[in-house]
Amino acid sequence: MARELRIEISDEAYEALQHAAAAKHVAAEDYAGQVLHADLTRARFLDGARLAVAEHADAFAARYDRPAGDTEAA
Repeated sequence: MARELRIEISDEAYEALQHAAAAKHVAAEDYAGQVLHADLTRARFLDGARLAVAEHADAFAARYDRPAGDTEAA
């Protein structure tokens, strides 16, 4: 289900949005939605990656004989 979101941006930001959308051959509103969706998807991915690292760091370090948190190059 799609939702509508109303936001206010500066004239300069809207002009930049229009130029970016025109380069992609889409309406400014559609382009803004695509950019927002991509940003939120990336944020969810990075949050999941951080959780996975935090959950499995000790087991990974134990298996590969390196203390967790040791970032010094081998």
